[in-house]
Amino acid sequence: MDGEHFALSGVERDREKLPPIYNTSPPTGFGRGAKHAFPSLGTFISTLSQRRELSGRGSTGALTGTLTGIPGMRHGRELPPISCDVRQKQRISIDTLPPEVKAPFPSDPIIPLRTKTTKEFQEDVERAVYTGDWREVREFYLTTFDSFIEINAAFKREANGSFNTTEDSGVNAKFVNAVYDALLSTPQDIQKSVLKGIINSLLREWKGPRTKDDLRAYLILVQNPQYSSTSTYVIYAHLLRQIAALSEADHHYLVHWLKKLSARRFRQLVERLLQFISTRLFPAEPDELPPLAKCNWWIPSATKVLGLFNAANSVSSPPIMPFTDFYNITLEHIDFMEQYRTWQNHGNSNRFSFCQFPFILSTVVKKAIIQRDSEQQMISEARQSLVSKVSRRQRVDMNLLFLNIKVRRAQLLSDSLDELTRKRCDLKKKLRVTFVGEAGLDMGGLTKEWFLLLVRQIFHTDYGMFTYLKDSRCHWFSSWKCDNYSEFQLVGTLMGLAVYNSIALDIHFPPYCYRKLLTPPTVPCDQNAPVGMATATLEDLQQIMPELAHGLGELLTYEGNVEEDFYLTFQVFQEDMGVIRAYNLKPGGDKTPVTKQNRKEYIQLYIDFLLNKSIYKQFAAFYHGFHSVCASDALMLLRPEEVEMLVCGNPELDMSALQKAAQYEGYSKTDTTVRCFWDVVQAFPSELQKKLLHFATGSDRVPVGGMADLNFKISKIDVSTDWLPISHTCFNQICLPPYRTRKELKHKLTIAISNAEGFGLE
Repeated sequence: MDGEHFALSGVERDREKLPPIYNTSPPTGFGRGAKHAFPSLGTFISTLSQRRELSGRGSTGALTGTLTGIPGMRHGRELPPISCDVRQKQRISIDTLPPEVKAPFPSDPIIPLRTKTTKEFQEDVERAVYTGDWREVREFYLTTFDSFIEINAAFKREANGSFNTTEDSGVNAKFVNAVYDALLSTPQDIQKSVLKGIINSLLREWKGPRTKDDLRAYLILVQNPQYSSTSTYVIYAHLLRQIAALSEADHHYLVHWLKKLSARRFRQLVERLLQFISTRLFPAEPDELPPLAKCNWWIPSATKVLGLFNAANSVSSPPIMPFTDFYNITLEHIDFMEQYRTWQNHGNSNRFSFCQFPFILSTVVKKAIIQRDSEQQMISEARQSLVSKVSRRQRVDMNLLFLNIKVRRAQLLSDSLDELTRKRCDLKKKLRVTFVGEAGLDMGGLTKEWFLLLVRQIFHTDYGMFTYLKDSRCHWFSSWKCDNYSEFQLVGTLMGLAVYNSIALDIHFPPYCYRKLLTPPTVPCDQNAPVGMATATLEDLQQIMPELAHGLGELLTYEGNVEEDFYLTFQVFQEDMGVIRAYNLKPGGDKTPVTKQNRKEYIQLYIDFLLNKSIYKQFAAFYHGFHSVCASDALMLLRPEEVEMLVCGNPELDMSALQKAAQYEGYSKTDTTVRCFWDVVQAFPSELQKKLLHFATGSDRVPVGGMADLNFKISKIDVSTDWLPISHTCFNQICLPPYRTRKELKHKLTIAISNAEGFGLE
């Protein structure tokens, strides 16, 4: 008893020293008796620390006394008043149950019955706004947010219903939205009383597993719009910490409940979390938030909760919002390479890194990580070559620092294949291309042209490696069989070199191809382990062969006699170099009819055959070619869509953005020639705009960072206006003679960009 009294009095003395949350006494008319002042938000952390210290030192009784004996502090599990007789009856009935029937888990407390409806609440608010009498609204907010039990009492559709499924949280979402939509328009004392109630709930020391009512309370509390203000960030941080610390099973429930939120509300909560992380990283005022050293758990907690929203978005079909809206562009200004190294060294351990949650990193950051990781590998490869030469006392040739590719235009494909096969040990060096018989020095432009010409030739339908599917406007792997798949490996190597050297390619693979490319994201140690065998669905087939997918969809929903009407077996036929071959989808497939009962199995096996098994050797060669260059942990950070963006860039051209980012040499943006140039370019059809971009940069694709990343420059060349414009693709530079009229400039520019292949002396 003495220990209990000591713990209680110690906390009371500390409470008396803390400033109250109200500057004046609480407003009258609460109807709930006197309320003692609660600590200010600034002392929230220290109060929580004191509570934990006391619970660690004292006995269970001391902890209970601390929680229940503080004036004005309502118990988070407080039950409604019930008679002694009822309590005694419950105790006797439980004690008389046989041991095997007694549940080892704590039962949910009885929730008081609250009958206020959304309409009644809205009428109360309207009346308060009209009369200025907020007593009834104040009483509602004060009661509702006083504890987790009261939150459930107000917002649970049935006070003591179980609602223990992932499909239904049991929360009256319409009522929650109405209460929160009105909150920021209420007087300040009401808003403070809500925060006070939330503090009471969060300071409650929990023992044992959370109940579903607790999860409901967290779901409701995280939607509070007050957290948009930095003055509430301390409370918000502790709420996020508790949600982040929930068990995996509890997170599973929250993920499925979150996806039921309206798209507008869901987006608001995601944006609030992103803003919280950004503000914590870069506060507007130095003293706006507590020192980062004292609350370094804020960002990990917020990021983990944001991960729940990302998971909810991923399991929704279609997604609630684009995955790119989870990017936090503020992270482009931190030392993300340090984050990457921390992740490499510690993985998904307790050492936090943003790389553990790659959905928050923009493609710009991921590209920069891959580039810097590539540069380090390039430097390492070059250093090893240099040291090897010096140690053997051989003459050092600076060419050994590069992957030097020499090709003839007339034999482009065969020369490229020979060069890459012969120099596969040098793939991670800086790429440098030379066209035999041309006096071009590769500063980047010839490399871009080599990629462009090679891709154009490889994907030509006459070559037969890939099939162009008109319905889906994409290329897919040819299923023809051969003894050597080295050319597929060349295509994979090309894609890897493009990513490695930051070159965008004009390749049209379906999204499923990039999912296969990341299955797995790093090459297995076991050479016999399967690669590229991503799970395929009817939706994936729809992206590649929409007509066939439609037919299989009709088979799946057919109401008649499948066996007699379709007369199918688990055997399919495929053309291979003009020969029709039969393939069993499973052992004895030619003798197994497709029925209503097994049609799902048939469709799944057929899709897997088309997209995986029939092209396995081709894709495996392609996979190993890509990863022979891009063998990096950074690939694990990427989504398939982001790999596609890194490989292909952005096909959508924004000439207005290019104009804004353009630099000038010898001209200013107000000169007649420059103004005529942009008038002409803006009026060009998209095909000519792509030709212009190719003419000036060597590629018609926009890099991941957008037009601004091109460093596009317009320079003046003092020659006769009879000259055509010239370009330096190595430097993304176009040189214009001082044309005087729009008509003259358009004529000369169109000729130049339409005849821009090959290196010519200027």
